[in-house]
Amino acid sequence: MSTSSSVISSVSSASSYASSDVSSIDWSGLIDDLYSAKLSATSGYDDKISVNDLKISAYNEAIDLLGTLRGAASTLRAVTDSTASNADVFLGRSAYLTGTGGADPSSVVTVSAEPGAALATYELAVNQLATSHKVASGDFSSSASALGLSGSFAIGVEGGEAATIAINEDMSLAQIAATINQTSAASGVRASVLKVSDASYQLIVSTLETGQTLSVSDGDGVLADLGIVDDRGAFSEELQAGKPAIFTIDGVTVSRSSNEVDDVIDGLTLYLVGTTGTGQAVNLEIDQDLSEVKNAVEAFADAYNAYRAWALSQQETASSGGASGKAVLFGDSTIRAINQQLGSALAFSFDDVSMSSIGLSFDGSNYLEYDEATLNKALNENVDIVQQLFSYKFESSSSDLGILYRGSKAPSTFTLGITVGDDGKISDVTVDGERGLFTVTGTGHGLKGAAGTAYEGYTLVFSGSTSQTVTVKQTAGIAEQIFNAAKGATDASSGSIYTVLSNLTDKNGDYQNQIERITDRADSYKTNMTARYARIRANIIKAQAMLAYLNALMDAQAKN
Repeated sequence: MSTSSSVISSVSSASSYASSDVSSIDWSGLIDDLYSAKLSATSGYDDKISVNDLKISAYNEAIDLLGTLRGAASTLRAVTDSTASNADVFLGRSAYLTGTGGADPSSVVTVSAEPGAALATYELAVNQLATSHKVASGDFSSSASALGLSGSFAIGVEGGEAATIAINEDMSLAQIAATINQTSAASGVRASVLKVSDASYQLIVSTLETGQTLSVSDGDGVLADLGIVDDRGAFSEELQAGKPAIFTIDGVTVSRSSNEVDDVIDGLTLYLVGTTGTGQAVNLEIDQDLSEVKNAVEAFADAYNAYRAWALSQQETASSGGASGKAVLFGDSTIRAINQQLGSALAFSFDDVSMSSIGLSFDGSNYLEYDEATLNKALNENVDIVQQLFSYKFESSSSDLGILYRGSKAPSTFTLGITVGDDGKISDVTVDGERGLFTVTGTGHGLKGAAGTAYEGYTLVFSGSTSQTVTVKQTAGIAEQIFNAAKGATDASSGSIYTVLSNLTDKNGDYQNQIERITDRADSYKTNMTARYARIRANIIKAQAMLAYLNALMDAQAKN
């Protein structure tokens, strides 16, 4: 009897536990809580990524600002590569024109001066402008009606290739002009229709270029029918003869086929627009474009101040102490090094000439400010001082050695031992007695700094025919130093900021991989728990069904 009582007691206890309503259990919530607990391990990595993203954004802002500063410095640093002369503001030239004898310069000529053109003065007198050869046809009542002409003719310019123009009876004056123009590139001739009056139209034929003469051949008589040539083959109505431009430069007579002349004075293009009268001339003075130099100095100061404002924002402190929330690069060693380089560059001076000599100074927050009157005076009285203060200067003890490209790490003074072989080419070169720092280029007259040395980036050109010892002295002015500092920070392949950005990006990639691993494990855990809880639920339901069956069976036995 005791055994039977024990079984009944166990079943009764089980019935009490299993009698809970399975549907009232929040299985999904329970699983989600467990899943969230697993995922919570990712929050630390998310926080690290967010911090790094803020730093990346700040570094990119620094790159943009330093890039602008680098560009502003580039115009003031002076070039050694002639292909970059357009970027050197000190090579900028302006042409100043004045008339003599009552001449109006603007009605005679305009002048364009290339960077680096010689600073000089010239006297110009224009006797004749270049003109294109131009002839007209007879009068026609319509430009669109068929003319009933057929045949062909050849047309071109003297000394050139003629084009054959085929005409049929259905073609109008406008269509003939269009057909001529289809061959203009080869023939050097163009045509147009001139509306003389409401009932009168003429075909106008002219040379594309000035100073040339039309040449025609009218085997089928089409040009004669058009009234362009007479019965002898001569032009019926010559509107304008093709003439060259004739002018004098400092009394020397010059003739050119065009009014755009770029081969008389090196670096100058003359655009002739009118002639001078007897006793009249135009004086051309080619001088440095000081306004562009001034604009470049002001742009440089503005670019530096923009970066300075950003740098100060990264040094802000909170009222409670420590870094401000916006100063995500507070105390950053990379930015601190850049700031020190910029500050050192701005402290550059030579022969007691410094920024203050041209009106530049620092305010209380180390922003650059300039006194316009002092800057104007410096530019007008001695622009060379401004150039030396900002630019790179290369000096060689031999006129046979020049520089084409320059690096940024070579010492301010070094001595080259150049050995020239029997073939007139460089056979050996040393730097302060050491070999391997320069290599001889294929031409045998060039020297290129070896990669990985302080002379990397330098390319020197030697025109001498005998062995020499040459001392090189170089000076890096404010703009040169700041350009190099900005380049060293922002160069996409080796810049200090890009190095940090690469590290941050790699770290974010590692953190993201950790997040993905944790998430994958949590997903697997959730899947397993969902399956496990499904089995538990099924077992509970099964147990409840069994309990219900046993209860029913016991009730039946009790009734019997």
